[in-house]
Amino acid sequence: MMEKRSPQGEVAWGPSGLIPGVVQDAADGRVLMVAYVDAEALSATLATGVLHFHSRSRDRLWRKGETSGNVLRLVGIAADCDGDALLLQVAPTGPTCHRNTRSCFDPAGSLPGSSASLVASPGAQAPATATPPQGFEWLETLWGTIDARADADPSVSYTARLLAGGVDAPARKVAEEATEVLMAAKDDAVAPVESRDAARDALAGEVADLLYHTLVLLRERGLPPAAVIARLRVRHRA
Repeated sequence: MMEKRSPQGEVAWGPSGLIPGVVQDAADGRVLMVAYVDAEALSATLATGVLHFHSRSRDRLWRKGETSGNVLRLVGIAADCDGDALLLQVAPTGPTCHRNTRSCFDPAGSLPGSSASLVASPGAQAPATATPPQGFEWLETLWGTIDARADADPSVSYTARLLAGGVDAPARKVAEEATEVLMAAKDDAVAPVESRDAARDALAGEVADLLYHTLVLLRERGLPPAAVIARLRVRHRA
């Protein structure tokens, strides 16, 4: 993993005082966006831990996510061999693109992480229809909220209350919600047609509860979800 140390001395600023910053998801290497960085933006990024850029259209400092809330948290930074570009590794807290896609290089409505808009080489076979995107990137927003609530008042925050209860509090909820998922799935399997929508909605709700409480348990244990994703990737390659 790249260091967060300042590459200021290695940067060869362009004539306009700008260089491109290539933003990469630290979890899997996916390129999320490209924007311009000046000395002010680099300093703000290093000082706050969230990515800042120079907006050429507005000619001012711009914090990514200042409107949407989908900030990019800095994980690592490095200048390239000539010092005229920066690689910025991040942990995104939501979709990066203003079109609500994971990456600015994803076509709107595409499977997150795909490159369906690229022109195929001559003679290449058309790819099979992609599985419809499921919006998993929104879980970054949920994780960010859970992480932020760790410092909240337990008397006013359910998440903070669970975290204050030690490992047993969220672990018991995970076990409880897993049982409720099982029961809801069995109800869905036998639901008559006229009540199928209600059964589906109930199952979705129980799975949502299970996902939430599982993330709370990870936060209580100090285990980032990225470690779980990494394990899934290893198993997928096996």
